[in-house]
Amino acid sequence: MTSTAPEVRPDADLTLPAGDELTVTTDDGAALAVTVAPPAGDPAGEPRPPIVLSHCWTGSRAVWAPVARRLVAAGHPVVLYDQRGHGASGTGRDPFTVDRLGDDLAAVTAAAGVRDAVLAGHSMGGMSVMACACRHPDVLDERVRGLVLVATAAHGIGVRRIERAGERMLPGDRANRVMARPRLGFALVRPTFGKAADPAHVDATRRLFVATPSGVRMDAGAAMRGMDLRAALGAVGRPCTVLLGRRDRLIRNDLTREIVARLPGATLVELAGAGHMLPMERPAAVATAIAEMAG
Repeated sequence: MTSTAPEVRPDADLTLPAGDELTVTTDDGAALAVTVAPPAGDPAGEPRPPIVLSHCWTGSRAVWAPVARRLVAAGHPVVLYDQRGHGASGTGRDPFTVDRLGDDLAAVTAAAGVRDAVLAGHSMGGMSVMACACRHPDVLDERVRGLVLVATAAHGIGVRRIERAGERMLPGDRANRVMARPRLGFALVRPTFGKAADPAHVDATRRLFVATPSGVRMDAGAAMRGMDLRAALGAVGRPCTVLLGRRDRLIRNDLTREIVARLPGATLVELAGAGHMLPMERPAAVATAIAEMAG
């Protein structure tokens, strides 16, 4: 029977579901902060597959909070973590690459001990999921039943004017000085959302950007611009759902659609009026897609 996620009103403060806090240390020494949230409801009931959530560039696991709460309420254990250099996670010895992010996700998935899980990633987190799937077929075979990719791409981001603006904005403290001004920062972040956006979510996205060290922003931005996972996707033998917002101004829609063409058996869900920040903008649709992949 297909599992669907119930409606839950998102909290403006992006509060995560309660759970155990873990630290996963990668093979290059990065300490990753992880939350493992147990499912709500009757613990004696039939267990539902676990979900592992990977967040976007200059975000944190809090970006997934509205989705995670829905999934926990629907009976799924949920694993969330801060990507290296983001939130409460440190950086390791290795250079910042998308392949390295895929290795991190494999480490988190193994450390959490999940089986028959769904890996879901938003933006840079979707790239992490694809890199994990391409580089760690053993993890897929042992622990993963399906993938959900949200507002992401398998090669670059494709919006050159945004890339050029980012290259000017990211170095040093210039971006922080601009984004730390609430009104100006809000105006700069608002276009990453679609037609309807909770102002608290826009401001939270601004604050998360400022909280991400400038060096991490630069290194992660360069990693995303330079990656190309397309050739390896054809060997990923797991079902996949790909979601995009038709008003996404950060990652071009055609790049997101290309994932479906490259990944055998993938299906596409397009959300009219939505922008890039789908876990905040359309948490019910994203949670339902994940729950349906879980079965």
